[in-house]
Amino acid sequence: MINRNKWTVLFALLVFLSSAAAANTLTGTVTNGTSHKPSAGDDVILIKLAAGMQEAGRTKTDAQGKFSIPLPDDGMHLIRVVHQGVTYHQPAPPGTTTADVEVYDANPKVAGVKAVADLMYIQAGKGDLAIMRLFAVDNTSQPPRTQMNDADFEFYAPENAEIEDAQAQTAGGQWVNTQPVPQREKGRYAFVFPLRPGQTQFRVTYHLPYSGKASLDPKLIYPLQHFVTIMPRSLGFTPSHSGVYEDKQPPDLPDAIAEVASSPKPGQNLAFEISGEGSLQDQSQNASNQGGSSGAASTSADNRPGGGLGKPGDDPDPMDQYRWWLLGIFGVVLAGGAVYITSRSKSPAIAAGPTVRSAPSSAPLLDALKEELFQLELEHQQDRISDQEYSNAKAALDQTLARALRRNK
Repeated sequence: MINRNKWTVLFALLVFLSSAAAANTLTGTVTNGTSHKPSAGDDVILIKLAAGMQEAGRTKTDAQGKFSIPLPDDGMHLIRVVHQGVTYHQPAPPGTTTADVEVYDANPKVAGVKAVADLMYIQAGKGDLAIMRLFAVDNTSQPPRTQMNDADFEFYAPENAEIEDAQAQTAGGQWVNTQPVPQREKGRYAFVFPLRPGQTQFRVTYHLPYSGKASLDPKLIYPLQHFVTIMPRSLGFTPSHSGVYEDKQPPDLPDAIAEVASSPKPGQNLAFEISGEGSLQDQSQNASNQGGSSGAASTSADNRPGGGLGKPGDDPDPMDQYRWWLLGIFGVVLAGGAVYITSRSKSPAIAAGPTVRSAPSSAPLLDALKEELFQLELEHQQDRISDQEYSNAKAALDQTLARALRRNK
C-alpha cells in the first residue's frame, strides 16, 4: 500500500512538472499563404519586447510547419518567422501559448503591386521648408506573394533636400525605421523593403533651404489614384498648369488646405510654387475652432486655383478615404516632431517639434486623441470603415498617444 501511494505521488508530480513545462512553451504552425501548405524549414525567432527587441530563442519549423520554443517569462513577446529572406511577425501577448503565422513566397517582381497615393505635408518657416511624404502601396497579388528586390519602391526628392528620417509600415504593423537608398540619378531614392500582401506605407521627412518662395515638382514614378498636398492656409499655392489640382478640405484639419490631383501619371506636370510661411495648428485648437471658423475658412480658400471648397455633386470626396491617414500622420507631426520648421543649426529648441509652442504636450491634445480612439472603435464596430483602415488608424493613433503621454509626464 505504501509503495502504491508512493508511485501515485511520483506520477502526479511528473504530470504537474510536464504541465508546468508545457505552460512555459510556445507552440504554433507556420503556413505558406501562397501555396496554402505548411511552411517547413523556416527560422522562428522569439523576441523579448521588454528587453529592447532582444532575441530570447530560436528554432525551425518541421515538415508540418510546426514549431515549439521555450518561453523565458510571462512578458510580451514577438514571433519572427523568416521565409525566403523576408520576415513576418506575430505578437505574443502575456499568457500566449499557441500562435500561428502566415508567410508568403517572395519574388523580385509581383503582378498586382501598385502605388495608390502620395500625400505631401508642407510647412514653411524662417529659412527652412519642411516636407513629409506618405506613400501607400497595395499588393493585391493572386495568389498572394511578397515582392522583394533592391528597389521595391522609388521616389524623387529635390536635389538639395536633406532627408531626416524614413519609416515603413505593413498592414496592421508598427512603423519601423528604413533608410531610402540614393540611386544613380540625383534626387531619386529607393526603399529596400519587402512589399507583403496588403498595404505598405512609407513615410519620409526631409527639409531644404527656403527664402520665402520655392518651386516643387513631385516627379511621379508610378501612376497613382491621388497625389495630395496638405499645407497651412497661410501658404500660397500656385500650380504650373491650371486644372490639375482641386481644392479640398482635409478632414479634421480646418486650418489646412489640400490640393488634390486625381489619377496622375508619370511624366505629368504636377509642379507648383509655394510662398509664405505657416505651420499646422494642433488638433485640440482645431476642434475648439471648428464651428466658428468654417465660414472664414471657406472664404480664405476662394481665391485659390480650382474655385474654392465647394462640395462636388454626388461624387465621393477623395479626401474621405485618407481621413485616418491625415489624422494619424498629423498626430505624429505634433507629438513626435517628424517635421520641423526652423533648421536645427539655427534653433535647436524647435527641432523637437514642428511649432514653437508646447501644445503637443497639453491635456486638450491628449483628450482629443483619446476621443479619436473612441470614435475609431465606434466606427469600426458599426462597419463604417474597413479592417485595413481601422488597423492603419489604430496603429498611428496608439503611437501618437503614447508619445504624447511621454511628453506630458
